[in-house]
Amino acid sequence: MANKKTGLIILAMALGLLMSALDNTVTSAAISHIISDINGFDKISWVFTAYMLASTSTMLVFGKLSDMFGRKLFYMIGISIFLIGSALCGMAQDMTQLIVFRAIQGIGSGAIFPISFTIIYTIFADPKQAAKLSGVFAGIFGLSSVAGPQIGTLLAESWGWRWCFYVNLPLGVLSFLVLFFALKESRSDRRPKIDYLGTLFLIVTTVSLMLALEFGGKDYAWSSWQIISLLAVAVVIGFLFIQVERRAHEPILPLPLFKNRMVLATVLACLCQGAIMFSAIAYLPIFSTAVLGNANSNSLLTPMMFSLMVGAVGFGFLQRYFSFRAVFAFSMTAGIVVSYLLSVVSHDASMFYMIVLMVLLGVGAIGPLMSVAQNAVAQSVDRKYIGVSSSIVGFWRNIGGVLGASIMATIVNNNYSSLIQDGAAAHQMPLDKLATLGNPEQLIRAGSELSPATLNFLRDSLGTAINHGFILSIAFGVVGLGAAFIAGPLRFAAPAPRQDAKSEPVVSH
Repeated sequence: MANKKTGLIILAMALGLLMSALDNTVTSAAISHIISDINGFDKISWVFTAYMLASTSTMLVFGKLSDMFGRKLFYMIGISIFLIGSALCGMAQDMTQLIVFRAIQGIGSGAIFPISFTIIYTIFADPKQAAKLSGVFAGIFGLSSVAGPQIGTLLAESWGWRWCFYVNLPLGVLSFLVLFFALKESRSDRRPKIDYLGTLFLIVTTVSLMLALEFGGKDYAWSSWQIISLLAVAVVIGFLFIQVERRAHEPILPLPLFKNRMVLATVLACLCQGAIMFSAIAYLPIFSTAVLGNANSNSLLTPMMFSLMVGAVGFGFLQRYFSFRAVFAFSMTAGIVVSYLLSVVSHDASMFYMIVLMVLLGVGAIGPLMSVAQNAVAQSVDRKYIGVSSSIVGFWRNIGGVLGASIMATIVNNNYSSLIQDGAAAHQMPLDKLATLGNPEQLIRAGSELSPATLNFLRDSLGTAINHGFILSIAFGVVGLGAAFIAGPLRFAAPAPRQDAKSEPVVSH
């Protein structure tokens, strides 16, 4: 009976994780339907930004609270918030409402992802079994990325875009009910003291930093007062946050964790992995359509995301044969190699060659750390910190993703504008059209109206600019490779005795 209930718990958490991971990709496929119904094209980027800000800024908070008050409690709170946000998103009457409700969804998502892994580590005494399951859970991310656009398109065209959010309700309710009845946890006799000031400072710092990275070089110049002000707030409040955490009785982010070599190495590796992954997700679709001339980006993104899933699941099963440091080094080396190949690929590259690169990127560079990073941290910290330490992995991956995509956008945009301005006279392009053609999306739309020579020039220029952007991914790969040498030679070991039994979930009998 215990084994059956354990299986139900795993299924319930997998459903919750799938629901959370699907949400961005499903929503992106329905954007055109959303705009045609409630308008708000000028605010559309906030539909994704609000979700990312909310989930990232609350991830560490939920991780720590789950350590203090219980995994089950805060996992179910996270699912409840996510379902409320999903229902409200489906009922949104304008774009402003949708953005606010997406932020509510994001808050719930900030609990679901890290606590899912934490529950796995606490209900399975055997770390090898936990590693396998964490690999499967990480693979769900890749599965959602592959299936999300197709599911979103099907729902939006068949039942309307609102069902892209309503579809979460049955999945979430099922996950909630199964965990409510099948999972129980011991409680601490004492009531922990919540670090309210540290929580506030953490959220303000994270939101300010992510907004600066999101808008810098795109909506506002890096030297503009808006970006400088946001960065200043992030630095000042971040400094105050560190001072508060050093004195707090129950800090929301225990700073001594970063004295652990494995935690520090994992943080750096995941930041670099996020930068490589998000940069690829942001610019490979543009390279596919505007440079290679494909009808859509699925021909590149689908093999990359599918191979990411294979890499996450595969290394979840294989990692017990290698040290964590070896896996970090392999992943970052693969990232450097593939980033270099993407930095020199031309606009006439064959589809087969591009698919091979995508498979190498997914299996080698991105996929392994999706599962191994969680296990590396879980194996190297005290059990009372396992919730917040699992949250650290996702938090820094998201920060790295926003950082990498933002800096790459600046590199690509500046390079592209410079290249087309230098070649404008030779190709007899009117000066008033340079600003329009400098936007890759406009190039895709106006491609049929341009002469073949001009079109080839613009494609070459954009391809070269994106090539230069992937040099940044090489740099992140080098930093990540350095992180592998910081990590100690830790491997899987027998589980340590449980000195602190509070808040540990168990299967009910």
